[in-house]
Amino acid sequence: MSDVSTEAARRRTFAIISHPDAGKTTLTEKFLLYAGAIGQAGAVQSRKADRSTTSDWLELEQKRGISVTSAVARFEHDATVLNLLDTPGHRDFSEDTYRVLSGVDAAVMVIDAARGVEPQTEKLHAVCRARGTPIITFVNKMDRPTPEPLEILDDLEDKLGLAAHPVTWPVKPEGRFEGVVDRRTQVTYQYRSDVGQGARIAQEDESAVAQVATAVQEELELLDAIGADLDRDAFLNGKATPVFFGSALSNFGIRLLLDAIVGLAPPPGDRPDAAGEPRPVEAPFSGLVFKVQANLDPRHRDRLAFVRVCSGRFERGASAVNARTGKKVAAKYAHAVFGRDRETLDEAYPGDVVGLVNATDLRAGDTLHEESAPVSFPPLPTFTPEHFATAHPADRSRVKQFRRGVQQLDEEGVVQVLRHQDLGDQAPIWAAVGQLQFDVASWRMEHEFNAPVRLEGTRFDVARATDEDSVAALDAMRDVEVYRRENGAPLALFRSAYVADRIEREHPELTLDTLILS
Repeated sequence: MSDVSTEAARRRTFAIISHPDAGKTTLTEKFLLYAGAIGQAGAVQSRKADRSTTSDWLELEQKRGISVTSAVARFEHDATVLNLLDTPGHRDFSEDTYRVLSGVDAAVMVIDAARGVEPQTEKLHAVCRARGTPIITFVNKMDRPTPEPLEILDDLEDKLGLAAHPVTWPVKPEGRFEGVVDRRTQVTYQYRSDVGQGARIAQEDESAVAQVATAVQEELELLDAIGADLDRDAFLNGKATPVFFGSALSNFGIRLLLDAIVGLAPPPGDRPDAAGEPRPVEAPFSGLVFKVQANLDPRHRDRLAFVRVCSGRFERGASAVNARTGKKVAAKYAHAVFGRDRETLDEAYPGDVVGLVNATDLRAGDTLHEESAPVSFPPLPTFTPEHFATAHPADRSRVKQFRRGVQQLDEEGVVQVLRHQDLGDQAPIWAAVGQLQFDVASWRMEHEFNAPVRLEGTRFDVARATDEDSVAALDAMRDVEVYRRENGAPLALFRSAYVADRIEREHPELTLDTLILS
């Protein structure tokens, strides 16, 4: 095997997805704590908690106790390099999560044992299913009152259409969580609430092993009888999910889950290009920009483009070509990023995430490649917004800062900025998937660009992506106006869902989509 193939084979690039408050951020930090990547965990236990998580760097996140940006962490476990992309936990920032999922090869889905599969989990699973992303499931908070384990599995299968294959099985007689049994090895792991750790019961302590395991022996036999063993091919095809039980807050079940990521999640493979042809991992360097973030370090006021290496070997200082613009991009300042912390990165391989500093011409969805081996990967999906507000500078003397800030937030995808051809920059419309995006955008405008904003409501409730052939007909209709995104792509804004549905029904020749691919 070549060096590139060897290095790619020992990498796992994954994201953690969940409904808000299911324990995603806590699990993220326990991973990092277990691997020695951080010295202490600052788990968010409630929205009123004073402490903030290591991966939540933005001041607004720390104040609210939520995750609204994506963090990247790289660490090792059993000689395997793990690239963890921690996605936003708040439902209003699902759009950022969709972009991040384009950069991973697998996902860990966290389920609150008591609440089961929740709406945001269903949406995120739909994105993974569309991308064919394999999912490992972690049923969290087993140390609290929960339904029966079989009910939890039924909920997974009913709501997500996934065959749930339990790899570990909880021991919970009369509602007391006492540990889990690894069905592959029949080894029992005891839960000790006094130390908050999961301790493996010594093999020679046969009575202890038997005492715990007997409590679930009938359930284990039933699972064996119905063929609930993991089908690896079905897992890799996104049709089945291995299920692990535990408690992230108590640090129980983390080692087993990490071992599963190493042993089950696929390494980086050949990535389809825009034409559907696979780009081999051994091919010359190529990468996908899946996120752009400004002011990650407020001391430098810099701009960071997160690039997932798709093929070849990345070398700091080498130049690459932006497939969208045809311009060369110098990779002089390349970093490995961990929250606010960063270190210079000299080389990277498929699966790794590189932070390119001050790459001002890069946008989310751009493809980078070596000049001698061009390639273009499919565009990142953008979902049509559901909330709209007209943005005005609160201080007219700061119009220049206002425009610069709006452009920056648009490029990062914090909000979509829409402009009317007759108004230009005078009254841009901010459009978002969730209301909280407006709060974050306003906060950043005031604190990062010193340009407070005043938001006004609009008469629009629904947006649809359209094309140039449909613009003239839409412009002539009542209760609909065509605005344009930063790249010139038209977006039709409707006064209500009723109007949008009626026009779609009466004019099937018009292009009106809920997914933006430009």
